[in-house]
Amino acid sequence: MSALISALSLKNFKGFSDEVRIELRPITLLFGANSAGKSSLGHLLLALKQTAQSTDRKRALHLGDASTLIDLGTFGDCMHGHDLASSLDFDLAWVLPKPLEVRDPLQPALRYLGGKLALDVSLVAGKSGQPEVRSLRYELSNSDGMVLDVAFSRGESRKLSLESEKYKFVMADGRKWPLEEPEKFYRVSDVSMARFKNAGFLTDFALATETMLGKVSYLGPLRKHPQRTYQWSGDTPEGVGQMGESTIAAILAAQNEGRKLNRGPGMHRQSFAEFVAAWLKDLGVIHSFVVKPVAEGRKEYEVLVKTHAKAPEVKITDVGFGVSQVLPVLVEAFYCPSNSTVWMEQPEIHLHPQVQAELADVFISATRSREDGNPRNVQLIIESHSEHFLNRLQRRVAEGVLSPEDVAIYFCKRAGAATELEPLNVNLYGDIENWPDNFFGDEMADLTARTIAAMRLKQQEREK
Repeated sequence: MSALISALSLKNFKGFSDEVRIELRPITLLFGANSAGKSSLGHLLLALKQTAQSTDRKRALHLGDASTLIDLGTFGDCMHGHDLASSLDFDLAWVLPKPLEVRDPLQPALRYLGGKLALDVSLVAGKSGQPEVRSLRYELSNSDGMVLDVAFSRGESRKLSLESEKYKFVMADGRKWPLEEPEKFYRVSDVSMARFKNAGFLTDFALATETMLGKVSYLGPLRKHPQRTYQWSGDTPEGVGQMGESTIAAILAAQNEGRKLNRGPGMHRQSFAEFVAAWLKDLGVIHSFVVKPVAEGRKEYEVLVKTHAKAPEVKITDVGFGVSQVLPVLVEAFYCPSNSTVWMEQPEIHLHPQVQAELADVFISATRSREDGNPRNVQLIIESHSEHFLNRLQRRVAEGVLSPEDVAIYFCKRAGAATELEPLNVNLYGDIENWPDNFFGDEMADLTARTIAAMRLKQQEREK
């Protein structure tokens, strides 16, 4: 399996002062104490996504407001130590859905073909304190290495330049106007491109960036309570929403589109609703699940479940809370478009330990599932506190179900005012070779303290 986003690095963002780089796999896990900085990586991705979706091309980084995916406050709020004298640096590397070919119109024989794109960006505070682009650099590469590079930068005199080691930009006749500021953090403006005879391919780089960020979705740790009825008027939501508020609409939209999935090559294909219901049953949270209209011709729908084979059908509001909390997790993992990256926080919340463990199998399946016979190639980034979830993943590695190369695990911890990210090494036996101290708390200390307390109590009882 291959990951869509292969790497993400950042520097001077929130708790991260020094540059930190995270290699992403089909399944990437982030563990650590509360407020250790795990969410910062996801916050940056969401800020990049909402910037790409914004209609304001002049804003280098859309930090958010009440109507956006995330609100990060001011640029100073995002900077480590609120230091506006520093630069916010980040880079993304991702695998393209299909190879990108660039040809120089002035030299048609020259051909640049690559299946991987990387974007390196440096942002600084402008006069008003708003972020502006100091530099952005693209690299197109293949298995042999870099094939094409483009660097747009601002010098000390604030003069803008467009350069490449592999490509020669040629000035258009009579077009000696200066370069414009970049649009957003990733796009060379049309005016700047028009200054050259052969810079049109930069639009392809920008579109590739927008496509990748457009397929990033997020599910937060707090999901909406179940409702007795849901309304659906035929819309097709982008995903289940940050709180799972569009889960039922997503199920109905997928059914309406006739989407059929299976868990892997050669396995039985099911309609979307049947597929989700089968996973709910396998998880052991319910026996059956169905979404149906309250009455013919109505746009109100109800979710009915059975807790076991002989139980009556009841509304989802009348069963355990865990069902409604795990449902958005399942739906988002399989509803998102192919070649998507899904960021989830604490998908195990409100679930029994056994179900937490079973979630690992759900996510393995999500990375391998197929739709209409084609691999979905979904990538999952999971923030978790669940030891049961991790144990099941380790077991699957030991059993050979999951390759160590398909999973990446990171431990996030505080080091004074800064955040550190430690990669954990998983071997073929499923063992974590560099298990950090207090990974899931100090269990040994608790056991020791309990033993000592019990001994003291028994001694007191003997002395009575």
